[in-house]
Amino acid sequence: MRLILIRHGQTPSNIHGLLDTDAPGPGLTELGVAQAEAVPEALARQAVDGIFVSTLVRTHLTAAPLVRARGVEPVELDGFREVQAGDLEGTNTAQNQRTYIGTAFAWARGDRELAMPGGPTGVQFFARYDDAAARAAAAVGPEGTAVVFSHGAAIRCWSSARIRGLDVARMEDTPLANTGYVIAEGDPDSGWDLVEFHNAPAGGEALAVATPAGDPTGAQG
Repeated sequence: MRLILIRHGQTPSNIHGLLDTDAPGPGLTELGVAQAEAVPEALARQAVDGIFVSTLVRTHLTAAPLVRARGVEPVELDGFREVQAGDLEGTNTAQNQRTYIGTAFAWARGDRELAMPGGPTGVQFFARYDDAAARAAAAVGPEGTAVVFSHGAAIRCWSSARIRGLDVARMEDTPLANTGYVIAEGDPDSGWDLVEFHNAPAGGEALAVATPAGDPTGAQG
C-alpha cells in the first residue's frame, strides 16, 4: 500500500513558535488555508482510498479541501496527533524547542524509554502512531493509498525510524514545512520504503514561510 503523511497547514501558534500540542488546538491562518487548498492539486496523480486526520482541529481543516475534491470522508485517529509536549506545552524558548525535538529524535534513534519532560515516553508515542498507521493500512487494503494529515514532529520522528531510506540526522535537521509530505510504500508487517520526501508546501515555495534561525522544530505543533 501507499502511505502519504502530510503536515497540517500553518497555525497562529506556528507563527509565534509555540509548542502547541494539546487538543483541540488552533485553526489555520490565512496562509494555512491557502496551503490546504493547494493539497488536492498536489495529489492530483495520487489515488486516495482513505483520508485520516488526528484529533487536533488543524488536521481536519487541512484535509477539508481534499475531502471535498475526492468525496472521501475523513477518519479521525488519535494516534496521528502531535508528539505531546508535556511540561513544555505553550512555550517558545529556544531551549525548550531543542529539548522537545531532541527528545523526539532520541526516540527515533532507539532511546524509547526516555520521557518528554512531564509527557510521554518514546514507547508510548511509537505504540500509538504505529497503531494508527496499522489501522489506516487495514482500512485501505494492500493495494490502497492512505492520506494522513498529521503533525511535523510526529511525522519526522516516526518516519525517520520506520521508513527505510530516510536518514534520522537529516530529518532532525530539516523542519517539515506546513503541508510538506512524506510518501512511503509497504505495510506495517514488512515495513515501509521511501518514495518521496517533499519538504516544501504542497502548493510550492510560494506558500512557504522562512524558518526562524536557530529553531530546530520549524515551529512544530
